Amino acid sequence: MRGYASTVPRRPPLVRRWTTAATWPIGIALTSWDYMWRSTPMHRREVVEPDADPHLPPRLPAGVEDGEVIGPEHGYGPHFHRRYATTIRDTALSPPELIDALAGDINQAAPTAFARFQKVLGASEKLAVGDEYVVRMPGPWDGPVRVIERRPDGFRLATLDGHLEAGQIEFRASRAAPGRLRFEIESWARSSSRLTNLLYHRLRMAKEVQLHMWISFLEGVVDLADGRMTGGVEVLTHRVEPRAER
Repeated sequence: MRGYASTVPRRPPLVRRWTTAATWPIGIALTSWDYMWRSTPMHRREVVEPDADPHLPPRLPAGVEDGEVIGPEHGYGPHFHRRYATTIRDTALSPPELIDALAGDINQAAPTAFARFQKVLGASEKLAVGDEYVVRMPGPWDGPVRVIERRPDGFRLATLDGHLEAGQIEFRASRAAPGRLRFEIESWARSSSRLTNLLYHRLRMAKEVQLHMWISFLEGVVDLADGRMTGGVEVLTHRVEPRAER
């Protein structure tokens, strides 16, 4: 099947999962307050799809270390293919320049008040293939990821054992028009455990925290580009239900 790593990862110990779950209210409280005061226009749409194949993640690049990588086939519940996007005007940066600046320190765009990328593996300060990060967030939202691709126009991460999701996420920039850039965050994932699926899909708690994080990240990218957001943020979700639940 396309897009999946060959290594079956280790599952986090049950005690660790329940200890993590106990801290969820902390993360919810801290992020909900900021979310309530958000003023960025958002155009949000969710589409239920019958077939997962068009919405699976890309294959892992050849030669990339796949140990502990967890793909959607290791997850639970619906498969989500999401895209968060915005257009930036009045910027002097080209797409490669913006990506290079972001790769120099991804926390320049991250909403560090509640989400910070901490590098735990990698020799250089700049983001490179093989580097590993843990995204630190209030409560249980910490998530380990590995850089699996770095291109002039973007980079791609894969989730590792212990992450709340099983899948991949890509950050990329393109030229929209003279003086305008398009920045997109695209992800392909399922919940990594039944408990996460309950809180993400059924109760929608983690979903709103995640949405808030990536919209804040897009706002940070606009600031990094020294430009202005135009048209707000577009959020498109393709959801594929497991066959047993259809």
